Amino acid sequence: MRALVQRVSSAQVEVDNQIIGQIGRGLLVLVAVHGQDDDKTVQWMANKLLSLRLFSDDAGKMNLSCQDIGGDILVVSQFTLYGDCRRGCRPSYSNSAPSAVAEPMYRNLVERLKLSGLKIQEGMFQAHMKVSLLNDGPVTVLVDSPMSNGNKSNNG
Repeated sequence: MRALVQRVSSAQVEVDNQIIGQIGRGLLVLVAVHGQDDDKTVQWMANKLLSLRLFSDDAGKMNLSCQDIGGDILVVSQFTLYGDCRRGCRPSYSNSAPSAVAEPMYRNLVERLKLSGLKIQEGMFQAHMKVSLLNDGPVTVLVDSPMSNGNKSNNG
């Protein structure tokens, strides 16, 4: 599983000119499911997203997690994160899980995040979405689960 995580002051996602998800201060998480991901991967990613220390403490250091600040999380599925551009000019998406596998894992991730008690919003799986955000910092990190890309270890 791969997530592109952005610390935001606000973010929203629209489908057919309707806002379907909107948050204030927190994290915008664009997430892709790898073809070899499983339930352990989803659990690892949920824990990592909730624990990432991307918010500043009183000393100005990024020592606080979204949970620590009571922030919001907007989760948007984005299979293109596994686009492989190393050869040619058209990305290959062969590492992305097929939608029949990816959608339940995406939903599982959202549900696990909701267990935190934070405000969790989401995009619409397989829809054409318009995502807007006010990146705070900017702070953007790429999180790859240790179980993806053929590495089934639980290190990390």
